[in-house]
Amino acid sequence: MKSPIKMNRYSSIAKALSLLIITLFSSCSSIDIFKENSELPIRKPYNSFVIINQEVGIRSFSSQFIDQQVQIHLQEALEANGMVYNKSQPELVIRYTSNEDPRRRETYQNNNLFPYWGYRVWDPWMYNPYFNNRNYSTTSSYELVQVIVDFIDPREDKLLMTLTGVTEVSSEKSKSKKVLKTTDKIISYFLNDLNQSQ
Repeated sequence: MKSPIKMNRYSSIAKALSLLIITLFSSCSSIDIFKENSELPIRKPYNSFVIINQEVGIRSFSSQFIDQQVQIHLQEALEANGMVYNKSQPELVIRYTSNEDPRRRETYQNNNLFPYWGYRVWDPWMYNPYFNNRNYSTTSSYELVQVIVDFIDPREDKLLMTLTGVTEVSSEKSKSKKVLKTTDKIISYFLNDLNQSQ
């Protein structure tokens, strides 16, 4: 049977490892939101809205599925906040676009982590300058995705704001989730500004 001291040590190590893993995953999936193009301050409550992309049939994402999901997320979030979808006389017009930019990242690794100690008994190349200074690089592909949403006051014909959400996507599998999380964060930012102005 393990002593209570050892058990506590193991549980604290397990907690530390769990925290490290959570931190790594959350840092990898960060979403940044940028506000720009505020031509008009939010002065009044907006009770109705329309999504231009939905009405005109403009697709802003390469994937039709993701595009439809973004529309659904936008509409559901605004309706949950008490607004009504009105295509004939909306008080708020929403337009969204995207920028999907494929990129490559090069990572350098030095396989010789202990240049002066540790392996010299069984590694004949330990002190060889060529092997000691050799770096290995690996290349990984990712996509920098921007979700850009314009919030427009149609009576004034001016932008209340443009919110751009930026995130990195490492695979097609995770792309839909990351784009929708970004969309949710944009809507939440806008609704926070809207509720504070009232």
